[in-house]
Amino acid sequence: MQLPSPLKARLEKSPQVTVAVFAALAAFCTYSCMYAFRKPFTAATYSGQTFAGIDLKILLVISQLIGYTLSKFLGIRYVSEMKHGYRAIGIIGLIAFAGLMLLLFALSTAPLNIFFMFLNGIPLGMVWGLVFSYIEGRRATEFMGSVLAISFIFSSGMVKSAGKWLMNDWQVSEFWMPFGTAALFFLPMAFFVFLLEQIPSPTKEDKNLRTERLPMSAKERSAFVKHFLPGIIVLVLTYVLLSIIRDFRDNFVADIWKELSENSAAIFTKTEVPISIAVLACMSMLMLVRSNFRALQINHYMVIAGFLLTGCSTYLYTHDTITAENWMILNGLGLYLGYIPFNVVFFERLIAAARKPANVGFLIYIADSFGYLGSIFILLFKNFGQAKMSYGNFFIQALYVASIAGAMLTLFSLFYFNRKLHSEKHV
Repeated sequence: MQLPSPLKARLEKSPQVTVAVFAALAAFCTYSCMYAFRKPFTAATYSGQTFAGIDLKILLVISQLIGYTLSKFLGIRYVSEMKHGYRAIGIIGLIAFAGLMLLLFALSTAPLNIFFMFLNGIPLGMVWGLVFSYIEGRRATEFMGSVLAISFIFSSGMVKSAGKWLMNDWQVSEFWMPFGTAALFFLPMAFFVFLLEQIPSPTKEDKNLRTERLPMSAKERSAFVKHFLPGIIVLVLTYVLLSIIRDFRDNFVADIWKELSENSAAIFTKTEVPISIAVLACMSMLMLVRSNFRALQINHYMVIAGFLLTGCSTYLYTHDTITAENWMILNGLGLYLGYIPFNVVFFERLIAAARKPANVGFLIYIADSFGYLGSIFILLFKNFGQAKMSYGNFFIQALYVASIAGAMLTLFSLFYFNRKLHSEKHV
């Protein structure tokens, strides 16, 4: 895939806007296909099925999350050190292994199928960093990254709808549905990885504006963390809150809708598409901000606004002011207004503003690893500490806590980085 191609040669001579749109769509489609290997099983409820006295779906979610979290810790090193020539084969190999685990999941029963779901999560956690490495460090990274990141929202709903379609229209069982959904997307995924390989390297102007992004050694990773340690700790804590609530919503939205007497396959896409469009519009506007420091500040404001929106929309819903559908759209918009910046431009602009050697994959994987640890904790807490509370009520309480704590942490981060970057004359 590293051989020159007519398409790559043509893109190298094309206007930057053409390259940006091409790269954005290739990244979006690749990562959307990955979701077909990770999230379709959450469209099933596995109602009434338990193992060792624990709800089977919670066990499946936790086991995959443990594998996914382990993958994030591994990614701190392997994604940040990955040579560009190995990215394509790496992505395809990781996703193929995850698909094989879904086949073994379908062929086995508990507890073996729970173990295969754990193995399914291990490779998938590294895919984001490899895909994002194709588009980071460019003038249009906000736009490209925003298009990529809305795959979190759009594709999650899309693959759940696909899974529901297989179960409702084709009578595919809850255990075969995840592999069936993944099989539909494997060949398209391989094609989109090929398209990623055609993206030209960043231009000289890109490197001047955003700093060149290179693999990082262990010494360089350690030095960067020590330099910004208080700020990184606060950002990671903020991201942990966002990850916990966002992941809980994503994993149990089918159960929440069931409590609300909604079983339509289209409901997932119907609520997530408006969120995708709104987040893309907000994030893309950041591309117009040339000052990296100013963009970093705006990112903080956006995260704070997202936390406030989740809290306020939940208050309105619980007081019968808005409908359940509008509440799910608004709390999803608030969560993703906080979550998406961390995965796209927050660390991108921090690196560019600080003018220090680093890459986005390294910082994202620090945050992600602890974020998914938090997700595991909250699932265990729900099962053993609040087992009698419905998924919907638990989600409401979690939104209130996260909205208040998250807004306060983000304000502290804004204050810290304002002072730090001013003192180092990076502003």
